[in-house]
Amino acid sequence: MTNKTVFTTGEAAKICKVSQQTIIRCFDNGSLKGFRVPGSKFRRIPREQLYLFMRDNGIPTDALESGKKKLLIVDDDQDLVELISDGFERDGRFDIRTANNGFDAGMGVKEFRPDLVILDVMLPDINGKEVCQRVRSDPSLDMVKILCISGMVEHNKVDGLKAAGANDFMQKPFAVEELINRSCELLEIERGVVG
Repeated sequence: MTNKTVFTTGEAAKICKVSQQTIIRCFDNGSLKGFRVPGSKFRRIPREQLYLFMRDNGIPTDALESGKKKLLIVDDDQDLVELISDGFERDGRFDIRTANNGFDAGMGVKEFRPDLVILDVMLPDINGKEVCQRVRSDPSLDMVKILCISGMVEHNKVDGLKAAGANDFMQKPFAVEELINRSCELLEIERGVVG
């Protein structure tokens, strides 16, 4: 998608991590420049106009620049964070940041605006469920996917996490390859070939 020179409103919404309605409203009120396809109502946004719109509105432009998915890994186990980071780095399609507590996770989500958060449920300061609720309480973060990881087994807790806004859950221990596969499914991207 990032090699494209013209985007649909849906593609622009995904890149900006806002709803398609927001993009359409900005297009219609003139704050996002573009053009209509002749003979139709379809709106199209040139790459440079989308870039200017993102920059002017404080939306990180790196998704448009690198084409990589942004991943925030949150776990207080530094060895596990490194293991997961290494796996995603080998995949090559992810821009990775890490946090080791709930507070840093919350700040990281707001500043970095990741496509996906891999979130340990048992953090030293606040639990993963609370992090999910905080992310979901901010409409500007609607596009962020959350994959919770934990050693806990109780299914009612997993249901509680999903009710709080988690998109998926994986039981520890797991193979990093499986985590990458599940992440790619959540982000609706093809599974990469690890070289």
